[in-house]
Amino acid sequence: MLERDYISPGRSAALGENGMAATSHPRATLAALDVLRQGGNAMDAALAAVAVQCVVEPAMTGIGGDCFAIVARPGHAPVSFNGSGFAPKALDAARLRAEGLDHIAETSPHAVTIPGAVDAWCQLHARFATRPLDELLAPAIAIAADGYRVTGRVARDWAQYADRIALQPAAEAKFVPGGKAPRTGDRFAMPELAATLKAIARDGRQAFYEGAVAEELVATLRALGGLHDLADFAEYHGDFTTPISGKFRGRDVLECPPNGQGLAALVIARILDGYDLTDAAVSEAQRIHLLAEATKAAYRVRDLLISDPRTMTRSVEDILSDGSIGGLRALIRPDQATQASAWDGPIHRDTVYLTVVDKDRNAVSLINSVFASFGSGIYAPNAGVLLQNRGSGFSLKEGHPNELAGRKRPLHTIIPAMLMKDGQVEMSFGVMGGQFQAAGHAHFLTHVLDRGYDPQRANEAPRSFAFGGALTLESGFGPAVGAELQALGHKLVWSSDPIGGCQAIYIDHARGVLVGGSDHRKDGLALGY
Repeated sequence: MLERDYISPGRSAALGENGMAATSHPRATLAALDVLRQGGNAMDAALAAVAVQCVVEPAMTGIGGDCFAIVARPGHAPVSFNGSGFAPKALDAARLRAEGLDHIAETSPHAVTIPGAVDAWCQLHARFATRPLDELLAPAIAIAADGYRVTGRVARDWAQYADRIALQPAAEAKFVPGGKAPRTGDRFAMPELAATLKAIARDGRQAFYEGAVAEELVATLRALGGLHDLADFAEYHGDFTTPISGKFRGRDVLECPPNGQGLAALVIARILDGYDLTDAAVSEAQRIHLLAEATKAAYRVRDLLISDPRTMTRSVEDILSDGSIGGLRALIRPDQATQASAWDGPIHRDTVYLTVVDKDRNAVSLINSVFASFGSGIYAPNAGVLLQNRGSGFSLKEGHPNELAGRKRPLHTIIPAMLMKDGQVEMSFGVMGGQFQAAGHAHFLTHVLDRGYDPQRANEAPRSFAFGGALTLESGFGPAVGAELQALGHKLVWSSDPIGGCQAIYIDHARGVLVGGSDHRKDGLALGY
């Protein structure tokens, strides 16, 4: 890895040998590190951290959202978990088409799939954790009950999306008191959420999917026209799965299988594996161009084919085959941008990602999300639960693989990842940012493996994203790079917002050192010991 430039702004990568956590919020990283230092393993620390994030980053995540994870343990095959919720049994696309709808509004009760996060935590805890659940949730419970100081990026997002959370009176009263979002440094408490977390710590998943909490969630949704019932909650369970993988630079990139878009990330990586993207071989503009073209190809595949695996029309193996990838690569011109298909689904940026590695080199890559900012904006005040709107990702087009149906999962954008080399985890990583995530994985990997950046420096590199007919650039690239891309035919947009967020832990097995990074676009950090 290249030595850091100590003159330019930035921070050093985190180093450790006994354990490390990287999250998007300081309180979550500290909670994870406390668990590790007290003898807990990577899963113990990850669960403590994600619970804290569900309190301190309410626009991004919560127990009313979904969760995916990849877990790797020395001597065991890696395992993934799909904690995405399904649509209520009584809901289908034909019903909504008959009502004249051609999409599911982000704030509609029909956008709320059964939240999968709590079930995911409980199943992951039962299989991999070593500490009691009440001990692991204790930091989050205390923070929710006593309150916390709102950090800068959280306050920025809160203010930016306050209008969404103000659509429902109960949500407005809680999150925008007096019509004003909390500012940086303000104290905010969620005692109702603390009580629900305490019940989950005591009784497990049934405290959320049965009884008073489930009854309030169903009543809240049905009052707004939702078709959810108690059986939808009680009968929901997430699934352990086998990660899918693709080759990049002699490594295996692991992703969760569909209904997540990890398959799209693998398509991008497989396409780019056919190019030399080192600094000696390509310019900055050429690298951005090739990533953009690979992204457009992969997202066309994603939008046409990825859905609940029960309704996919092509196999993962077929999509990732040499013939399929070669055909997509052949369409890319080094001197000309291709036409991008327009995306007609919801846009979102709101997720938290974390990763933990412990002294035994168990690694957890985990992501938790409410989809859009503050999810659906639908809030159950007694339980303190804000509900996601993942169902807005369904298609209402008849015959589409991602067509809405009862008890079906939608196309999902949240995708934790791992990089394997010679049968060992080389890096656990993930990228936040909704639609950007698949492209973000490839962007991050090429900066680490092709440019020799450590995880922190790779996080700090400026980002680009080809999506929706335009190529969006962060200002760090500068006008000369922009002009070169325009000459290639790209329609440029200079972003006023940071693109995505990322955390990663690199494992140097030969030296026994952990190297971590956490994105400067968020409030968090990586810490090791």
